[in-house]
Formats: sequence, C-alpha cells, structure tokens
Amino acid sequence: MLLMVGLGNPGPQYEGNRHNIGFMAVDEIARAFSFGPWTKKFHGEIAEGMIDGRKVLLLKPLTFMNDSGRSVQAAASFYKIAPAEIVVFHDELDLPPGKVRVKLGGGHGGHNGLRSIDAHLGKDYRRARLGIGHPGSKERVNPHVLGDFAKVDREWLEPLLSDIARHAGALAKGEDAVFMNKLALATGGSQEPAGAKGAAPAKPAAAAKGQSHIRQARQGGKPSLPASGPMAGMLKKLFGGD
Repeated sequence: MLLMVGLGNPGPQYEGNRHNIGFMAVDEIARAFSFGPWTKKFHGEIAEGMIDGRKVLLLKPLTFMNDSGRSVQAAASFYKIAPAEIVVFHDELDLPPGKVRVKLGGGHGGHNGLRSIDAHLGKDYRRARLGIGHPGSKERVNPHVLGDFAKVDREWLEPLLSDIARHAGALAKGEDAVFMNKLALATGGSQEPAGAKGAAPAKPAAAAKGQSHIRQARQGGKPSLPASGPMAGMLKKLFGGD
C-alpha cells in the first residue's frame, strides 16, 4: 500500500489557506479516482482507493500542522508502510507558485509539518513540494502561508490540482521524475524555477494591472469550476462561484 498524505490545518477557518494546499491536493486525488468516503482514523481523516492498479491510502492529519507526524506514524505503523512508500504533499515557500518538486528525503526547511514527520518517522519519505511563492521577507511568512489564496490564484491553482490528480499514477508507480515531467508538459513550460542551478536568472517583469504576483506565475485561460464533488464546494467558497 502507498500512503499519500496531505498536510494542512483542520477547520473551516483554515481550508482556504496556502498552508492547506496539501489537503487540497489529496481531496482532488480522492475525487478524480472515486475513492471511498473520508472517515476518521489515525488522528486524521482517511480514504482508500486504487490508482492505476495500486492500493492507496489518503490521509489528512487532524492534529494541526505542528503535530502531523503523530497521525502519519499511526497510519504507517498500522499498515506497515515503509517511509519510502509515503508521499507527503505540502506547501513550499521556496518554489514559485504552481511549481512542483518531488524528492526522497531532505530537510524540513522550517516547515513544521515536515519537522514533526521527521521526528516520528525519520527523513526517508517522499516529499511533493507544492510552490506557493515567498512573500519577500521573513516577517511576512506567517501571514502569507496562513492567508487564503486570492480569487486570481484560481488561474494556476485549479489546473495544478487537476494535473496532480491526473498524473498521480506516476507517483503510485514510484516514477517521480515522470510525474514532474508530465506536470511540466501540462503547464506548457519547464518545472525548473528561475534562479535554480542550471536555470537562467529570472528577469523582473512589470505586473499587469489587477494581477497578483501569483497570477503572473502561471498565465492561461480561465478554467471552469467543477460542478460537483468534494472540490466543488471548497473552490466555490475560495474563489466565489459564478
């Protein structure tokens, strides 16, 4: 069994936060693959299903971010799931909005959810880092991650969540590089963030009137909101449905 974990904070006051993009990702996977209903277990909510022939357990810890490891360890211990068979979706300040990186192991980078999982399981699990961008200064980090996505963010957030679910089969097969390449093709560009090793330095661009810096990160036509399913209500609340 593969364990896919989405990190976030429980409760309606947090559901639209950038910090909760991990919850959003596993919710969309559950919808796309018609997983069973969410039930409470292992200090969290779980749903079971199949992705490309592999049994997968989805988990959303309800322990609040700082104690996420307790929930993940409980589920992994019960099903005897090795750390390498755990994929954790989480927000990443050090990636531009809409960019995704998957890696095995590594540091927590100040992310309290990862810090907690490291303490309970060690570092040898897979991390799916979902870029939310950095606000520019340390003092603005907490308001940024605990702030809600803006309405203009739907132009990159909705397609990203859909693409993550659509290509989750590659993650289920352990093909992390394939998963990242498919996301890059889906976005019409490279998944290599500007300024990263081997990438050309980014040139500052003037922001278009009425657009946030996040919207500038991913241009495209306005996608339609899903009409039904778990994501529909959440996205309508986030962005204001038509």
